[in-house]
Amino acid sequence: PNGFLPNALAKGADEQVRFDELDAWNERPEEGVRYFSGRATYRKSVKLGDEMLRAVGKGGRIVLDLGNVRELAQVTANGKAFDALWRPPFRLDVTEAVKGDRLDLEITVANLWANRLIGDDRQFAPDCEWKGEVVRGVKEIGIREIPAWVKDGKPSPTGRHTFTTWKHWDKDDELLPSGLLGPVRLRTVVRCQS
Repeated sequence: PNGFLPNALAKGADEQVRFDELDAWNERPEEGVRYFSGRATYRKSVKLGDEMLRAVGKGGRIVLDLGNVRELAQVTANGKAFDALWRPPFRLDVTEAVKGDRLDLEITVANLWANRLIGDDRQFAPDCEWKGEVVRGVKEIGIREIPAWVKDGKPSPTGRHTFTTWKHWDKDDELLPSGLLGPVRLRTVVRCQS
């Protein structure tokens, strides 16, 4: 389905961004979305077709297939929350949540922290000193000393959103695919009688 609205729950993104299609967050033009790390909620109301409802009336099941999700998804259908989906296939049986011919979906997706760290490195000046090097392609780079602003519980003086003691990612790294990539489909599952 199209028209999902992610509500950013972490620093660096607008409160609401309209997606007319399912786009990877890391490919969006808005820097706040492209570098976003956290959770976002997609919302969509779907009218179920007569054929699907007839199948359910005959014992069939309705399965929500989220397609590709990067990285975790929590689904609520018509107010019923389902267990988190944390690995492929990102599918679940939503039959018990069906009320009438409508299915109101909320899909909360969480991605990894890397894109915000990469974005901070691209957008802001350094706010601490690092030591170490890249050894056989692995970054073995740690913080030289915890900065005073961290010890004092203050925000970064350069405006960065994140702080870490190891430099796993930097401005030269590629952003990781993030978000609900789909395709999202409702499928009817019926038992075949032999």
